[in-house]
Amino acid sequence: MRSTLREVQLIAAEDTRHSGQLLAQFGIETPLLALHEHNEAARVAELITRLQGGANIALISDAGTPLVSDPGYRLVAAAGAAGIDVRPIPGACAAIAALSVAGLPTDRFAFEGFLPQRRAARRARLETLAARRGCRSRARWASARASGKRWRTLRPYLVRPARPWSRAS
Repeated sequence: MRSTLREVQLIAAEDTRHSGQLLAQFGIETPLLALHEHNEAARVAELITRLQGGANIALISDAGTPLVSDPGYRLVAAAGAAGIDVRPIPGACAAIAALSVAGLPTDRFAFEGFLPQRRAARRARLETLAARRGCRSRARWASARASGKRWRTLRPYLVRPARPWSRAS
């Protein structure tokens, strides 16, 4: 991954302040361009023009895998529509890491992303998910800063699997 970030002409980053600090730690001096939810739609045409002109551009996010509840979808979709080759670089994905140790079935799962902020919309979404047929594990993002009220809303919908490796009391 480091070699890729050194070799590209530009790095599109969700937050250039955070990414810049990390890149500096590794001595990577590639120019950064902010690409986040508030400017992505406006930046796509510029980035596609650069790619069509022969530039290689890396897309990185603050944490985890780009496009998994992070910016980048519009850019990747536009690149694909323009016939531009898009290649992933495997890295950390919090949803997969959490699923791998949750003790839930991993043969089928659904990633639901963030739940709505408003209580009524969040409950409606949870009810819709709970009503779906079929046995599959579901992963959702939740902010570590979420209030206790928000966590209490989730409680009836959480499944706590038995952990075969835990000690019986």
